[in-house]
Amino acid sequence: MKISAFIITFILTVSSHGQEITIAAAADLRSALDEITSQFQSETPVRVKVVYGSSGNLFQQIQNGAPFDLFFSANSDYPKKLEAVGLSAPGTYYEYARGHIVLLTSASSALNLQQGLKVLLEPSIKRIAIADPGHAPYGQAAVAALKSQGIYDQVSGKIVVGENVSQAASFVTTGAADIGIVAKSLAVQPSARSQIRFVEIPADEYPPIQQACVLLKSSTKQDAARRFLNYIRTPETSKILQRYGFEVPSTKAHQSLQ
Repeated sequence: MKISAFIITFILTVSSHGQEITIAAAADLRSALDEITSQFQSETPVRVKVVYGSSGNLFQQIQNGAPFDLFFSANSDYPKKLEAVGLSAPGTYYEYARGHIVLLTSASSALNLQQGLKVLLEPSIKRIAIADPGHAPYGQAAVAALKSQGIYDQVSGKIVVGENVSQAASFVTTGAADIGIVAKSLAVQPSARSQIRFVEIPADEYPPIQQACVLLKSSTKQDAARRFLNYIRTPETSKILQRYGFEVPSTKAHQSLQ
């Protein structure tokens, strides 16, 4: 068994040497995936380029033939749709993490975030930032949370939408919005700590944000892309994702692709 594993690793190393793969990834992953890819590149000969955006827009680009090798979505729906129409490599669908949403405001704001979503009813709040629910899973989660608390109709006129969840968060940090409902992964990144305050929105107030990835069937660098997918399944990568506020699969899921 050890010999077999060694042979597989050797073949992947030789066949993927010097290749660059391109990943289409949801914007909530930027800090975590930047760290993961940096570590991956320090340990392998494979180079990694990441294109960030909203999952829906990236999904459309993939359908239109964009030359990505891997797709990391902020939900499971888009990867499943690709799988259903035969655009993903068989057996590569993997639910790598579960995300969470938070209420985010600037460090200087006087808003009492301990009120939870009810704080959005404060008259002083003029603009509430969320990702576009038309194509961003975190925007859909934000709308679901507002509706679950029965306040969506009361605050919908104040909502401003970002192209993706990262842009929605930037609306808050730049002062373009008073408060936002964004990915926890963006609130816990080290660069944001001195600029913001946040409180997590209870998970029972919105549907689970189950995030999944697939290797695209059109990829011309299948071996290198599979090597990265195997890396995503390692305990080391799980620790990075957890540090950025994600839940990760149990250790039983850490099995390499063949």
